[in-house]
Amino acid sequence: MERAARVIDRDWLRLSLLVWVAIAAWFVWKRWAAIHWLSLGDTDDNMRLMQVRALLNGQGWYDLRDYRLNPPGGFDIHWSRLVDLPIAGLILLLRPLVGYAEAERLACGIAPLLPAAVTLVALGATLRRLIHPLAWVLAPALFLATNVTLGMFLPDRIDHHGWQLAMLAVTVAGLCDPRGARGGALVGIATAVSLTIGLEMLPYAAMSGAIIALAWVIDRGERDRLAVYALTLAGGSAAGYAGFASYGNRVLRCDALTPVWLSVMVLAGGLLLLLALADPRKPAVRLALALAAGAAVAAFFALAFPQCLGRPEQVSDELYTTWLANVREAKPIYRHPLRIALPIVTLPIIGLIGALLATWRARRAPALRGWAAVALFGAFAALMLLWQARAGPAAQLLAIPGAAALAWATLPWLLAPRFWPAKAFAAVAVFVLVSGSFTQLAIDWFQIDRPSAYVRRVNKATGRCMTIPAMAPLNRLPRQTIFTFVDIGPRLITLTHHDAIAGPYHRNGDAILDVHHAFKGTPEQAHAIMRRHGATLLLVCPDMAESTNYRAKAPGGFYARLARGERFDWLVPVPLKKGSPFRAFRIE
Repeated sequence: MERAARVIDRDWLRLSLLVWVAIAAWFVWKRWAAIHWLSLGDTDDNMRLMQVRALLNGQGWYDLRDYRLNPPGGFDIHWSRLVDLPIAGLILLLRPLVGYAEAERLACGIAPLLPAAVTLVALGATLRRLIHPLAWVLAPALFLATNVTLGMFLPDRIDHHGWQLAMLAVTVAGLCDPRGARGGALVGIATAVSLTIGLEMLPYAAMSGAIIALAWVIDRGERDRLAVYALTLAGGSAAGYAGFASYGNRVLRCDALTPVWLSVMVLAGGLLLLLALADPRKPAVRLALALAAGAAVAAFFALAFPQCLGRPEQVSDELYTTWLANVREAKPIYRHPLRIALPIVTLPIIGLIGALLATWRARRAPALRGWAAVALFGAFAALMLLWQARAGPAAQLLAIPGAAALAWATLPWLLAPRFWPAKAFAAVAVFVLVSGSFTQLAIDWFQIDRPSAYVRRVNKATGRCMTIPAMAPLNRLPRQTIFTFVDIGPRLITLTHHDAIAGPYHRNGDAILDVHHAFKGTPEQAHAIMRRHGATLLLVCPDMAESTNYRAKAPGGFYARLARGERFDWLVPVPLKKGSPFRAFRIE
């Protein structure tokens, strides 16, 4: 037993990567059918693949305009190419072996699993530092017990959220690192990488910087962590902007790493570096200087970029009211059905309790600083759920150290001499409790808040219309611009040779409103909008979620009338393959 413990301690990094290989192999095998059918379930995954295709087909590195949505001009998306690199690299690596189409499918299946390796290593390092050198073994188990967090790393989830979560895990590891300079570098670099990818983790970036500054205020020995963090934050952000900022992100926009946020990060890094260099002896002076630096950054942002004090997407009031405010993941967690909300919030609550208890127990130990950082981060993430449900993956990830502390505290009791089947049962029961899995088990067992028949019908229709068997027959029609639902657009241009009008992206806002106005307005307005966009085919998916919104909000509008079977002289039905979930019309 002691020899095995020494091996687990000494070779923890290698063993963590071996565990990741096993997890990756399992999910590739389990989801092989989805990989084969290119089941990119989210609109963002489809747009990411289109971005990679454009790059491999010769589109410029800094040109992130998608020319197949809202043609002929297209629209600039607010992303960067950083996450494109592993997907494109896998395609280029596999193409000579299996051909382009299969290489693309395999790349989409494998690429999301790569940040999982970074995440598991970072979590393992955190648990080793805060709990016990052998506690890293709990990281993969608790990681696999999450629901929304794990979903960001599964095959075909090629959007950028997995990489941002990996950087968040690295940030926590840096905050807990006993070596100040190395820890500061980890936090600064991870923050810069995350911001280069997108601004979704900006609140967590601000929180990590505040934690480092607060640690320095309390303990002057944190000077090196603060100084290196400041340098890597400013330098990494500048490098990220220089290497990955698209042409569309070189203006004063508020939704990406543009000159707006680059200047804020450079200023923040510079001021924090000055604080570290000054390093006054008295904590009160350090606190005053830290507050002054924070106020200076806030004042600079408010005075230099007043347009960014509102919604960072900078969308119109109409677009916000009719679309952005109704995006499901942007709603607070308490506005979601219980069957969805409860499994998301359980682990963050458990993790926060565990982190608070561990912080109290470590109040006279070196791990106090790390546990305090984890507790602050966990509390912040849990509160973020009250703002938007999209904070769920980060909240569950940040809860893993606290949940692991609770599980580890039960270890002496579990190892006490007793009948081994009882030990096994007790271990499983403890894991189910600390991982929060009991809530999902209860929901499934008692059938709590089951979706209605109507919801199941809508979900089924939405799923069918997004499949290759449903869309591939559309390639038999001559290439043209198709007017269809906003949520169908990215999938349509991914699976067919046709162009579409809109996708659910705020920089595509004018096109989104045109689609809304067409389907909710009069038939005459719809016809004029479709002709203005050069669309020659109307494609609808009856009972799809988006279609139900048009019928509910405009029962006398064009789409509601079309769904009731009304005919219009400027629409000619186009026959599709038997059993197709779509209805198509030629626009005269």
